[in-house]
Amino acid sequence: MPRTDATVPLGSLRHQLLRWLLIPLAILMVIDALSVYRNALDAADMAYDRSLLASTRALAERVAIVDGKVVADVPYVALDSFETDTLGRMYYKVTGLHGESVSGYADLPPVPADVPRSENYPALVRFYHATYHGEPVRIAALLQPVYDDSMRGITLIQVGETLEARRGLSNQILFDTLLWQAGMVLAVATLVWFAVRLVLRPLMRLKTELETRAVSDLSDVDPALVHREMQPLVIAMNGATARLQQLIASQRRFIADASHQLRTPLTLLKTQAALALREIDRQPADISALRAIVHGVAGTTDATVQLANRLLTLARIDHGNGDWAFEAVSLRAIAGQVGLEMALPAVRKQLDLSLDEGPDVIVHGQPLLLHELIANLVGNALDYTPAGGSIAVRISAAADGRGALLEVEDTGCGIAADERDKVFAPFYRSTSALDCHPGGTGLGLAIVHDIALLHGARVTLAAARADSGLLVRVSFPLPA
Repeated sequence: MPRTDATVPLGSLRHQLLRWLLIPLAILMVIDALSVYRNALDAADMAYDRSLLASTRALAERVAIVDGKVVADVPYVALDSFETDTLGRMYYKVTGLHGESVSGYADLPPVPADVPRSENYPALVRFYHATYHGEPVRIAALLQPVYDDSMRGITLIQVGETLEARRGLSNQILFDTLLWQAGMVLAVATLVWFAVRLVLRPLMRLKTELETRAVSDLSDVDPALVHREMQPLVIAMNGATARLQQLIASQRRFIADASHQLRTPLTLLKTQAALALREIDRQPADISALRAIVHGVAGTTDATVQLANRLLTLARIDHGNGDWAFEAVSLRAIAGQVGLEMALPAVRKQLDLSLDEGPDVIVHGQPLLLHELIANLVGNALDYTPAGGSIAVRISAAADGRGALLEVEDTGCGIAADERDKVFAPFYRSTSALDCHPGGTGLGLAIVHDIALLHGARVTLAAARADSGLLVRVSFPLPA
């Protein structure tokens, strides 16, 4: 996947773990605190309602019918309990059989019509909230049957209390709940912090080991140093390090080979220049000998320039894969251009260089690199084909219709079957190549192979004839 400059940094793994653990935990703690608080309030309300009902029942037991009237015998001790502010101020009212006020606070709010009977108690009691003298109150209204020998009926006993006690208990419950939950959050956060620190310790050890390694130490990291989930990452990192080692080794080998290959022509140039100077110093100078030396210098210089250009091309292909812009390219047009460039050297060597006629074939590639590929194939054929031979360049669609095919066939010395896989290595020259053209560099097929790989193509070598010649076949995939 290509990298983009807009990639957002991930930040600290420890901080992300703490955030993803503690923030949801804090939210769950708040939800739990609200639930506990509501359940505690329900339990407190039930307890207070039970106490209020007990007071109502105690008052109902003192209601009776005397001489045809409903009376409430409330002793002064009971009245004192209604006047206390210890648990909130309490009020009561006894209503007779016909709605008349018998005793207590006559203006106590009546029972609303929509208040249902409480299902928590067998008594005919209703609980409701109201406002009395500017204060909120909770009232229990109990229907109490009364009777004597002359009459019977239902009286209403109401007992209400202000909500100070309930509010005080509610606030205490809320404070205790929040204090407990805060302590729990703090304790869990501490445990999570230590747990995350402990879990990340192997990564810190891995970091320390990598930081303390020598610059030249590219050995594998032991995956057992980290957790099982992190081991694929370490294995992938080891694979990347191995590829880096291969790249470094390839660069070192390339530098060593290039130094070796350049040393010979440069030494020859120096020797030829020294001979030329010596010949010039002679009196009189031998013009023919001097001309031969200068021609040798020119030839060596051309070979050195060709070698340097091929080395630079090979280096650019190996280390510049991400810099090439691919496009739809006409393979026949590039081959025709190469044919024009190589026509004069072919005529000088008395070679028949031909490009077959056929339909155009489009491939997805880089024009300069494809030009270099075909030029190297045709150039090799020119170098290794003796005078009077022929070179044929053929371009066609693959037999299965799924790609393009480039073929360069010559009547040269060819390559032995057991060496065809080796000639793609830089600076390797086959035995037949050394015999046919001693001055080669051994880089042409290496460049062809690398360019083909870059284009997803495949290069194969075969004998053009039973006894001689070489057929190079490059199979390209069709553009997507």
